[in-house]
Amino acid sequence: MASTTARLDDRTPVLIGAGQSVDRIEAPDYHAWSGVDLAAEAARLAFADAGLDPALAARLDVIATTRTFEDTLGLPAPFGKSSNYPRSVAQRLGANPARAVWEKAGGNTPQDLVGEFCAEIAGGRADLVLLAGGEAISTARHARKTGAQLDFTEAPEGEVEDRGAGLEGWRDPLAARHGVASPTLAYALAENARRAARGESRGDYATAMAGLFAPFVPVARANPYSAAVVGHVDAARLGEAHAHNRWIADPYTLQLVARDLVNQGAALLLASRGTARAMGVREEAMVYLHGHARGVEKSLLSRPDMGAAPSAVAACRTALAQAGIAVGEVAGFDFYSCFPIAVSNAALDGLGLAPDDPRGLTLTGGLPFFGGPGNGYSLHAIAEAVAFARRAPGCAALVGANGGYLSKYSAGIYSTEPRGWLAQDSRALQADLDAVPGLVPLETYAGDAQVETYTVQHDREGPAYAVVVARTAEGARLIARSPTDRRDAAHVAHESDPLGRTIRVTCEDEINTFAFV
Repeated sequence: MASTTARLDDRTPVLIGAGQSVDRIEAPDYHAWSGVDLAAEAARLAFADAGLDPALAARLDVIATTRTFEDTLGLPAPFGKSSNYPRSVAQRLGANPARAVWEKAGGNTPQDLVGEFCAEIAGGRADLVLLAGGEAISTARHARKTGAQLDFTEAPEGEVEDRGAGLEGWRDPLAARHGVASPTLAYALAENARRAARGESRGDYATAMAGLFAPFVPVARANPYSAAVVGHVDAARLGEAHAHNRWIADPYTLQLVARDLVNQGAALLLASRGTARAMGVREEAMVYLHGHARGVEKSLLSRPDMGAAPSAVAACRTALAQAGIAVGEVAGFDFYSCFPIAVSNAALDGLGLAPDDPRGLTLTGGLPFFGGPGNGYSLHAIAEAVAFARRAPGCAALVGANGGYLSKYSAGIYSTEPRGWLAQDSRALQADLDAVPGLVPLETYAGDAQVETYTVQHDREGPAYAVVVARTAEGARLIARSPTDRRDAAHVAHESDPLGRTIRVTCEDEINTFAFV
């Protein structure tokens, strides 16, 4: 690994502490913590991990937090919430930093924040930075179910840099108009497009998805910060529908998708190397960011190949190149795993890794099994990368952080090997991605077309409606859904394999509906 081992600049940014928290409902010491509480607890643990007194939080220059599900989607908060999440976390720590940043949405954002604030530290604009996040979705749902009275309302004072949800960059109004209103459906369309490109049967592809995620399960079982006990998960039957693994959206069963029913928090403590040494942080505890890169993808319906997101591959390769290593030299990986394609697109198709690579493809246990605390998941992944790097001094860990609908990707390479700061420059990467022409889908269409990809949304009663993306004889792309009053069409799509089939599309009120020919 390329490194600078002598006379590192005191401004070199280092990760000095990582903390994680979990508040399981079934645990004897369950606290019913809010998301803010979980983030603050993780922050205290991050200071302790660095060998520092949590009272040193008073020296923080910056606190930056990820965005909760409630704040991302504008969801109702039945028990209230903080109007200023970063300042709420800071107050619990006795801190009043000059900057408080409320980051926009995206699973990529933790890695983006590490890169951003390492640059701030290297540039002399900060010395001590805390990144944190927490979700208490499980507690909120449990309280509604049991009638427990909670109050998470708080309105701390202090300026905040609220970057907004930032959903406009990846939500597609045309797709939403046709029923693709959740990440699950968007990823399912991408997943079946990948299967179509590979020419695989539904059964073979289900087996492959299960085989990809099966090694994640024992990692999650062994992780003390997993959201829940993973004992009920049968790794051999992940792609098979049964009583504990119902259909969500073809081709996904419940245990192939991220688990959002979590109470989890995570925090990372960053400092300049000079500050870290002055505070007494041990040299062997310092972890360096050797390479990092990010890319932004075209919208889902505009991608030439809906089953691929080259931005993820480009980000990983660029980060590796900056670190001066090949993928074979990486000792540990954590690929964002909200759905199988998020892993297969980057790790298998992009970097040529195998599902059973002995190094493993997750450090946490993955979003379906460890837990998927929304935009904050990769804080946990980076925390695990820090611990991994310390256990294997000089070895590298790669974290791949995915956001949106395979829309944004940020990659980082971590090691205890001392390394001078290298600023991120993903402009060439992004220019190459942008130079590839995208497709402009038809807003409305009437006539015959051939199915390019599809999914079926399920509810508790079974298949509810189907969505297809199809091509006209001239090659134009369109999206259509089954009629709202025709669940039988959804059943047909679920029971058969619509890929390549001819459909007849009609349009009314700017909604394309289809029937099989």
